Amino acid sequence: MGRQRAYDSNTVVDQAMRAFWARGYGATSISDLVEATGINRASLYAGFDDKRGLFMASLRRYDDRQRRGFLDRLAQDMAPRAAILAAFDAARTAPEAGQPGGCLLVNTALEVSPHDAEIRDFVQEALAGVELFFRDRIRAAQATGTIRADLDAKATAQALLGLFLGLRVLMRSGAAPDAAPTTITSQARMLLD
Repeated sequence: MGRQRAYDSNTVVDQAMRAFWARGYGATSISDLVEATGINRASLYAGFDDKRGLFMASLRRYDDRQRRGFLDRLAQDMAPRAAILAAFDAARTAPEAGQPGGCLLVNTALEVSPHDAEIRDFVQEALAGVELFFRDRIRAAQATGTIRADLDAKATAQALLGLFLGLRVLMRSGAAPDAAPTTITSQARMLLD
């Protein structure tokens, strides 16, 4: 009979996710992951096969919690137009304590996706989910009359996604929340008017 794991894999993935999010895939070494997770190299390999396996688990966790979970809460808790604007407001705020700035999905799109088809497909699907959030919220707002009915929901959602991704990149680069990103949020508001 095999040995029982002496660690909680969810906690390990969360800790690794923060390390990858802060440093990027390439700059995060196995030694960094050992330090971040508190488990030894052999346990990391036994549980996740390799660094890429742990990265994929981390990316899935990030997508589930940070992207899908966040957007689902906005859609559920807010009026449709307000949910779109709240996504932009949240993207331009300083990161919560203990969290790196920016977006792991966007960082991965820039760093890893060009070189890894599986990761590229995962990131594209996740970003398509952000676009779908925008499109669904636009259509719901059109149904309630808070966004004009003649607005092309698909084209506007694509434009919003572009603005949103640009905002995430600016925030990752260290932009102050009250500087250039305010203009991006204003552009998003203008698209919805």
